[in-house]
Amino acid sequence: MFKKLDKLILKAFVGPFIATFFITLFVLVMQFFWKYIDDLVGKGLDLTSILKLTSYVTATAIPLALPLAILISSIMTFGNLGESFELVAIKSAGISLLRFMRPLVMVAILISVIAFLISNYVIPVANMKFTAMLYDIRVAKPAFDIKEGIFYDKIPGYAIKVGKKDQDGIGIHKIIIYENQYALQDNMIIAEDGTMKLSEDKKFLEFDLQRGWRYQEKGAYNSASTEYYRLGFQNYKKVFDLSSFDVLKTPDSLFKGSYRMLNIKQLNKVTDSVQKAADTLIGKRMDQEVTSYFYFGKQFKKGWTIQPPKFKKGIKIYQQLLPDSGKNVIFTKAADKIQLMKSALDLITLDYGTKKQDLILYDIEWHKKFALSFACFVLFLIGAPLGSIIRKGGLGMPLVIAVIFFLIFHLMNMFGEKFVTQDIMTPFAGIWLPSYVLMPVGIFLVYKAMNDSQLFNNEFYFNIIKKIGRFIKPILKKKTELSA
Repeated sequence: MFKKLDKLILKAFVGPFIATFFITLFVLVMQFFWKYIDDLVGKGLDLTSILKLTSYVTATAIPLALPLAILISSIMTFGNLGESFELVAIKSAGISLLRFMRPLVMVAILISVIAFLISNYVIPVANMKFTAMLYDIRVAKPAFDIKEGIFYDKIPGYAIKVGKKDQDGIGIHKIIIYENQYALQDNMIIAEDGTMKLSEDKKFLEFDLQRGWRYQEKGAYNSASTEYYRLGFQNYKKVFDLSSFDVLKTPDSLFKGSYRMLNIKQLNKVTDSVQKAADTLIGKRMDQEVTSYFYFGKQFKKGWTIQPPKFKKGIKIYQQLLPDSGKNVIFTKAADKIQLMKSALDLITLDYGTKKQDLILYDIEWHKKFALSFACFVLFLIGAPLGSIIRKGGLGMPLVIAVIFFLIFHLMNMFGEKFVTQDIMTPFAGIWLPSYVLMPVGIFLVYKAMNDSQLFNNEFYFNIIKKIGRFIKPILKKKTELSA
């Protein structure tokens, strides 16, 4: 019986989980395209490049899509079973809610492990390839597009103007081409008609011009004695190199040092290196750039064995020992040395702050790999009892409640990470904030579901308000009589 029950609950869960997972993943991927649409439009990307970029974005969105999918699907699953009174039948047979949830608890743990493996081994590679590809797209020039009556200057060394284009996009009229190959000399081509087309490999733009003139200046650009040529032609072919429009192929290794491109083992190694560098920064650089310039600084290594000199009677400070004629020079040198030391301390503080911020980012990424994976299990503990309590299936009430809890989770996740980057909270406290806040909520909901709670029953709250009214009514009546 239990085996059939396990199959029942698993079968009821798999369908909603797969559907909600892909819907959530689609929304997160679309969110990326909405954010970077200005960087992608007009760059002439082919279908292969778009599919590759989409696959990288999809991989990076999986750790965030899994918790939301498992939350929605668990609410839907138990809501459908409760709405069809299957939960009532199961409980009446003496089977507890925890026993009924057991197969999905195992599934939630399995999904958490899969989410961790993806975060640790897939996401760093996807982030590295995605960052390199997005960088190439951002620095690429807009796709080739010559418009009527407007000078086009995206081809290096040329400015092209087409007075009119035929509807087929090939025939062109009233063409002007400025060719700037030297600093102070411009060659120019003017033609009445012609055709414009790309080569078969789309690496060159070919202009077949008719009935025009070519104006050319020859000679040294810094000399007044130059030669000027004017050549007429009936047919003239001009070829432009479009290689500058190709998307660059930046190697992935250029971004491999970023904290988002590292797995747990690499993060541990880099963190140790940065921590050692930060620890030695203060002592070594302070000794070299600050304390070595002062007398007392040399005594650090000697353990302060030299006793300070004793003043004569009536002399309390060093300033009284200085001759009046040398005070200005001594004070000026002291002020210069203090300013030099202040600049050195500012640089040391800046470098130390940079290393500390790097350490925080590495720690954030290290904890996120575990925290987002564990969030799958936490949100399941919230979704499963909520579904059994509300007893509503479909995408109505379950979706609304799931979105509310996920927004709470997402906002706490964002605020926690921001507090960590601002050094207000430790990485552990900030990144795990959603988990240790929502975990007690999930345990409480499981307890309420096991005891057939009426948290979402309107009559339950109506009866409570009615009882409160019965309790308050005599008190209000007595106060009214006393005031009268």
